[in-house]
Amino acid sequence: MSEHTAGDSGMRDDSSPEPDAVRAEGKPDNRDAEPDNRDVVHDLAPDCTLEDVHTDALYHAAVNGVVEYGIFVDVSDAVSGLVHESNLEGEYAVGDRLIVRLVEVKENGDVAFEEASPGGYTTETVEHEPTISRVRGLVPGDEVTVEGEVVQTKQTGGPTIFGVADASGVVSCAAFEEAGVRAYPAVEVGDMVHVSGTVETREGGLQLEVDSLTALSGDRAEEARTAFEAALDERAEPADVDPLVEWEAFESIHDDLRDLARLLRRTVLAGRPIRVRHHADGDGMCAAIPVQLALERLVRDVHEDPDASQHLFKRLPSKAPYYEMEDVTRDLNFALEGRARHGRKLPLLLMLDNGSTEEDVPAYENLTHYDIPIAVVDHHHPDPEAVAPLLDAHVNPYLHDEDYRVTTGMMCVELARLIDPSLSEELEHVPAVAGLSDRSKAEAMDDYVELAADAGYGKDDLLDIGEALDYAAHWLRYSEGKTLVNDALNVGCDDPARHEELVEFLSERAERDVDRQLEAVDEHVEHERLASGAHLYRIDVDEYAHRFTYPAPGKTTGELHDTRVRETGDPVITIGYGPDFAVLRSDGVRLDIPTMVTELNEELPEAGVSGGGHLVVGSIKFVKGRREAVIDALVGKMAEAEIDETLSSTAVIDDD
Repeated sequence: MSEHTAGDSGMRDDSSPEPDAVRAEGKPDNRDAEPDNRDVVHDLAPDCTLEDVHTDALYHAAVNGVVEYGIFVDVSDAVSGLVHESNLEGEYAVGDRLIVRLVEVKENGDVAFEEASPGGYTTETVEHEPTISRVRGLVPGDEVTVEGEVVQTKQTGGPTIFGVADASGVVSCAAFEEAGVRAYPAVEVGDMVHVSGTVETREGGLQLEVDSLTALSGDRAEEARTAFEAALDERAEPADVDPLVEWEAFESIHDDLRDLARLLRRTVLAGRPIRVRHHADGDGMCAAIPVQLALERLVRDVHEDPDASQHLFKRLPSKAPYYEMEDVTRDLNFALEGRARHGRKLPLLLMLDNGSTEEDVPAYENLTHYDIPIAVVDHHHPDPEAVAPLLDAHVNPYLHDEDYRVTTGMMCVELARLIDPSLSEELEHVPAVAGLSDRSKAEAMDDYVELAADAGYGKDDLLDIGEALDYAAHWLRYSEGKTLVNDALNVGCDDPARHEELVEFLSERAERDVDRQLEAVDEHVEHERLASGAHLYRIDVDEYAHRFTYPAPGKTTGELHDTRVRETGDPVITIGYGPDFAVLRSDGVRLDIPTMVTELNEELPEAGVSGGGHLVVGSIKFVKGRREAVIDALVGKMAEAEIDETLSSTAVIDDD
């Protein structure tokens, strides 16, 4: 460093400004005895702009370039200028520090300084309090400052991309150090910051080209955080809409849906991704598709990046009637890779038509290692004591003394409308599809079917849509199939004619394959009459049904069960089993399958029984070698089950 640098004039050894007054050389430090007439040298915060400087004032500066005719200096990240050689007292190298006086700010924005050498001075830190611009409403070409939370830090081969969220939206901010080098390495996801720069258009969206980025600290950070959180709370408030049909059973559930809608809206506003897992059947897709459409529209409204919804929302089906370790491992790996590669927050997990039972607990506990929030909307019989400590939200009709007849699709249509009420007209037929797919006997079904009829869907149309969804889900297996499923359900579909043609094709194929399957198993169905008067039907679907095609064992068992219910008109129980699984259905018999699973584990601990479902529909798995003992014990419990003709089986559980 040159002898002319400011290293010994009011600066600490680490080149940061001295916080206390520095006495002039040769002058006694007797501040009480006489006024302090020393010069003031200003130390600008990194985000200070030309608004914060004044002609003839002194500033701490750092050399950022040396040319033949002088040196260029920075007094903040955004304020730089020239000290002409005629105004220099010595030679400087890049990185040297000195004190300069502001001579002139020219009309073209150029700034001229001269070197200053005060004999003694005090340093005053100047914080920048810029005019804050909201993300929503930024205009290309404007020079702005945004205050918000960093929700993403992504290093590209060129600039570092910071996603910054205020309550109005999220904008990408590009800061360039040098190609592939992390700019502002001390700034992390979760920091409250000021970002100043110029608004530009990049790939169809807005991006802020960063001049300065400053992490707020202390009281200022706390103040910004408090304002940000309050604004998020206000904007996250769901729409004030009533359910599509008037239904007393829905009133208390609707309050829970409002709370969940608020949580999901806030999650999007805060820039956190959302990952949805849903049961791979008609009701599960009737639940997931409306919520997906609502949240993707909200993401597009919040983010200036037009592709944000592709990165921040992911929907995947689950085959099992609970959250399997295979699924959670995939989800967790995806989330951790997203954080490592793209600098995003870890996602919120939203479970739909699944996720309420003790079988879900191990997967949930795996997510708790990373503090991933979990929300559930489900109508399977829950184990609230087991799952409640692990959930941030849980919507389930059983928690309000209702039952499975309130399907998840019905609830999620209302959830989607609370998030985005503009979807209402497009979703009027979906609750009826969900109810018919799940064979719901809810008192509101007639109202839902009538609502769908007013929207142009007859009952046969609704049944065909449900069948088409089941058929598509079977072949999609673990894939989202977004466009195909949207077109089949006619939600987010841009071609009504294609919807009709697709449903006709898929439903006819499904009906053909079901008829072929029932024909194959019919003569192998075992029948007995239980002491309770209920009919019990059993079929070994591994031996006598077509495998690896539609319908899968769960659907096959359900279709067989429905035919026997129609034929007898009596209470019916149907068991479809394979080497290590059984699918259970009942009409008019209160099986309480979750309780049966618990009892089987106590009676046959070596059988490794797991599974669950509703009171009258479910599936279990067990050790292959103990199949006979498990099935015999199960039949014994079914024989003792209470007859209740108000109960009917519902969802198809596809365990293929």
